[in-house]
Amino acid sequence: AVVSTQSTWGDLSRLLTEQEVQDHLVCFLAFETTKLKMAKKKGFMTPERKKKLRTLLRKKAAEELKKEQERKAEERLRVIAERCGTKADLDNASTDELKKICQQYFDKWYGLEGEMFFLQREVILRDLQINELTISVSDMKGKFIKPTLKKVSKYENKFAKLQEKAAKFAFANQLKAK
Repeated sequence: AVVSTQSTWGDLSRLLTEQEVQDHLVCFLAFETTKLKMAKKKGFMTPERKKKLRTLLRKKAAEELKKEQERKAEERLRVIAERCGTKADLDNASTDELKKICQQYFDKWYGLEGEMFFLQREVILRDLQINELTISVSDMKGKFIKPTLKKVSKYENKFAKLQEKAAKFAFANQLKAK
């Protein structure tokens, strides 16, 4: 059963069966829809690809964070061991050894306290120098730093205003009385 179709199909369509025409039409429509989908697609990244990329990035970031934390923990233990030394065996030590260990700990603590005092003094001196330099720079530029204002309670302001009103009222009453 040969079917005669419209003139748009031309001479070939007259030779095709009805089933073949439907098959070609389905194929043509499928091709056109995929062509339209490809035209609508603006970029390479589909939502599925974006989601997969995000999950991969999260996994990679989690691994990097874990490695960084492990590295910091190892560094911290190394620095503590370097600064404090090894732990002394206090359980099996005699009284003379315990006195020697205590003296060593005291000497170490005393030295560190002295260092800390000098470092704090140095920090204070540097802060003063920085402050003086900022003042001199602002003097040279002609710009002056606004001083920080102290917070004043709202109630004190209201009380001061009430006192002023009371003074004016008393003054007005004195004028009326005379």
